[in-house]
Amino acid sequence: MTDPLQPGATIGILGGGQLGRMLSVAASRLGFKTHIFEPGANPPAGDVAHMVTTAPYEDEAALAAFAASVDVITYEFENIPTAALDVLEQHRPIRPGREALRVSQDRLTEKAFLQDLGLQTAPFADIPDQVALDAALAEIGAPAILKTRRFGYDGKGQARIMTAEDAAPALASLAGAPAILEGFVNFTHEASVIAARSPSGEVACFDPGENVHRDGILHTTTVPARLSQSQRMDAVLMAAKILNALDYVGVMGVELFVTPKGLVVNEIAPRVHNSGHWTQNGCAVDQFEQHIRAVVSWPLGDGQRHSDVVMENLIGDDVIRIPELARERDCALHLYGKADAKPGRKMGHINRVIRAQK
Repeated sequence: MTDPLQPGATIGILGGGQLGRMLSVAASRLGFKTHIFEPGANPPAGDVAHMVTTAPYEDEAALAAFAASVDVITYEFENIPTAALDVLEQHRPIRPGREALRVSQDRLTEKAFLQDLGLQTAPFADIPDQVALDAALAEIGAPAILKTRRFGYDGKGQARIMTAEDAAPALASLAGAPAILEGFVNFTHEASVIAARSPSGEVACFDPGENVHRDGILHTTTVPARLSQSQRMDAVLMAAKILNALDYVGVMGVELFVTPKGLVVNEIAPRVHNSGHWTQNGCAVDQFEQHIRAVVSWPLGDGQRHSDVVMENLIGDDVIRIPELARERDCALHLYGKADAKPGRKMGHINRVIRAQK
């Protein structure tokens, strides 16, 4: 059992985007300081964190100095270079641990891991070249999606294959990056579970949310999701199984397809997750505080929902709606402090509280 950190300790966060920002806010409410490590200048998390180090992940001296200044290290995104983790781990514990990053950084490794746990996934195949792609399409069929094995998010690094004629252009569009082919899943809707696990093995899950995407980016998450009681239980048990298998510490997002034949795991994210933002206004302890509690070895909140919520991302020019949204009753604004509203860029989100639970 790890001794809990006391208020006044410093939590190091790799990445200074909006997730790092909201983790810093949650940490400050519990009396902790945060130190952000971020290669880019003026990150959103820098507005609210106690300290910011601006340096590339290749700067070993900066990494070592960062690690020496904190008591534990966590992260807001999963594509952290392995060499940087090697340096950091010599100085401070990293939570969640390296195994979760190893599995989630590569889509092929992740799919194999999930299948080994007995969980359903989309059919998939490793695609090192055109010959492998042609063979996989003959086996899996079209339509299918060709994805980079690493570094893809918000619809980036993927190409849809509707017929065999699309195969060569799709592969060329990935510019030689290692790839995976995933077959289409016949699903009615997508759900996700935000789950947490502490160093002692305590697991707590939030209610599953129902997700709608636009142009490959999450648009809304609605809680409660359209799930039967047995589906809801299955979703929570699947998330817990994944957390325990990884000896995980922290919050994880588990995305699921709802199909007539059961729940299919789409992907896992070893961090706080966009589809969990509803917890900020639907629960006493939100996903960000839950993550902080886990990494500092505090007791977890139970994740119980006190309200129904619809979370909506504010993307790009959606920021022009802010004055209107600010006047809307039961609408909580969460803005990320980003100066430039670019197409596809997440500028903030809103949580519409639908009704209080009795």
